Amino acid sequence: MLVGAGSEDTYLQANDILQVLKKTFEHQEIADKRVLIIIPDKTRTAPIPLFFRLFHELLSPVTRKLDYLVALGTHQPLSNPDLCQLVGISPQERTTEFKNVGIYNHLWADPETFVTLGTISKSEIQTIVGESIRYLPHDAGLLRDVPVTLNKMVLDYDLLVICGPTFPHEVAGFSGGNKYFFPGISGPEVINYSHWLGAVISSYKVIGTVDTPVRRIIDRAASMIDVKKLCCSLVVKGEGVAGVYTGTPEEAFREAASLSSKLHIRRLAKPAKRVLSIMPEMYDDIWTAAKGMYKLEPIVEDGGEVVIYAPHISEVSYSHGQLLDKIGYHTCEFFVKQWDQYKGYPGGVLAHSTHVRGLGSYNAETGVETPRVSVTLATQIPPERCANLGLGYIDPEKIDPDTWEAGGEGFLKVPKAGEILYRLNEG
Repeated sequence: MLVGAGSEDTYLQANDILQVLKKTFEHQEIADKRVLIIIPDKTRTAPIPLFFRLFHELLSPVTRKLDYLVALGTHQPLSNPDLCQLVGISPQERTTEFKNVGIYNHLWADPETFVTLGTISKSEIQTIVGESIRYLPHDAGLLRDVPVTLNKMVLDYDLLVICGPTFPHEVAGFSGGNKYFFPGISGPEVINYSHWLGAVISSYKVIGTVDTPVRRIIDRAASMIDVKKLCCSLVVKGEGVAGVYTGTPEEAFREAASLSSKLHIRRLAKPAKRVLSIMPEMYDDIWTAAKGMYKLEPIVEDGGEVVIYAPHISEVSYSHGQLLDKIGYHTCEFFVKQWDQYKGYPGGVLAHSTHVRGLGSYNAETGVETPRVSVTLATQIPPERCANLGLGYIDPEKIDPDTWEAGGEGFLKVPKAGEILYRLNEG
């Protein structure tokens, strides 16, 4: 049963959220059950500490087991102090009041982590994505069987509860729902397939769209999980909660995405020439901070520039930096038109590369690549490495964010970039 509350204009208080959760669990058989709650890492804005304590209050007295699994995708695992901070408890509390609560990283780099649930067949793939890729010169590795692997921890529980926020997303259209399974706690197969599919369609077209081929792939993979699933989808407004919806992952996600589309998409009357995307410290490498490009690309004029301003960042990707140093950042056509050369690289890494570089073209005869906009890093990553990656460089010390918009017409500064999607007015 779908339960929820939300508004564009007001915030939910802790008691409002508690009542939604109480009503939700009145309809769930949780007595003596083992419950696993799947939560985001620190790269998502969400009041996870509040929900951690509310879940504990409601569930720990009646469940046999209550644990948490951090949906890292392929992000860096969190240290024990960081796990405590994520859920809002002290290290001492973890060994006393919450000593029976497991809080785990998703160990995505360990092959022993996974169990195979099944396969999405090539014929199903064709039905789901065929229309989206019909313009390609070849299938770019997208018409094939896709094995579905998932963290095998889920099979040790009676109820899986997703708890996390919904925002516009460059790969799936919106985050949330079954995306916490795939890519959140999944094996590499669906991660690489779904991200590459989103890249071929392009972030420019996908982001901020509720129903996408990528979302349908994710939902199909999640249908293979033979454990009861419940989703608590949050819509965060600033530091407050504007909406909470619980139900199946599909229905809770749709309600949250509907509200997110009203709160997290900002429209401008005119395109911007130069955008300063100021990245908060919750993004600690370009792999995560690249959202400063994804969310701003749609409002940058042809030939314009996005500057990712993050003086605290010194690494491209803690997980995938070596691969990115090999392939660089390129438009999708660069890879598709040289597919034999690049098909051996993980689709998720190729996808990140194209999402950062944005729309553009590649002439295979001349070897000339023409991105639509320029992307420049104002970080601690040195200029030589930026050049090797195919990105611009500006010394962050030479940028004064306070005076950026005085640069002239078309200069736009976006504080805490990465979550709000910018679009131009329609028509």
